[in-house]
Amino acid sequence: MSHAILVDVTRCSGCERCTAACVDANERDPVAAERDRATTPDGLSANRWCTVVKAEDGRFARKSCMHCLEPSCVSACLVGGLRKTDAGPVVYDPDRCIGCRYCMLACPFHVPRYEWSELLPFMRKCDMCSERVAKGGKPACVEACPHEALRFGERDTLLREARSLIRDGSRRYLPHVWGETELGGTSVLYVSDVDLAAVGWPATEAPSIPSLTDPVIEKTPVIGGSVLVGIWALGAIIGRRQRLMAPTDAGDEATASGEGEDRA
Repeated sequence: MSHAILVDVTRCSGCERCTAACVDANERDPVAAERDRATTPDGLSANRWCTVVKAEDGRFARKSCMHCLEPSCVSACLVGGLRKTDAGPVVYDPDRCIGCRYCMLACPFHVPRYEWSELLPFMRKCDMCSERVAKGGKPACVEACPHEALRFGERDTLLREARSLIRDGSRRYLPHVWGETELGGTSVLYVSDVDLAAVGWPATEAPSIPSLTDPVIEKTPVIGGSVLVGIWALGAIIGRRQRLMAPTDAGDEATASGEGEDRA
């Protein structure tokens, strides 16, 4: 069973109770979280793993980790500090993290954030309240939403609900479920009556990043080995030339010395 969250943008009031619940559930600093809302472009930070951004025509939309089906952050992590679980969430293991921040560079939504002010910093992001979900609960943000703008359940079930909402037509949704297929599909889905570029969705259909990078990564050992062999071969050629030139240089020196003695 793969869980997901369905975000109904038409119901979101921008109250940010989802954000407050996330801060509380993950024991983050509420004062720092409030400060970060004003000092970061989208409100996400090491203290705010969930935020609300302004979309078109006065609409609001929740933004956090999208928990991609083929997460680029997982493929970019060198030490297995991030992994996609069968239950849906992409979770982070700080004990494995080496602080390389490749996950931050790889994420197409620019979600992972770094604890820049800490002496021993870690990467932070939403984990869909994976421990709560494992015990049969719901993510804190879903429970806190007063307008039922967030729904939690099986991804396939939520996809059917999203299509049903669009067919119903009472709220004039755009005929699109964001996250169904974009970037390989995500475990956070959206229905909306306005475009959601503000949340980070690509303007056109885009393949998953791992599908683009994995072929190159798979060839990396071969490429690296070829480079090493090339360096070894170049060194061998240079060494051979130096050895061949050494006797000639010695002979030239002997000849020059003999000519000098004859002149004397």
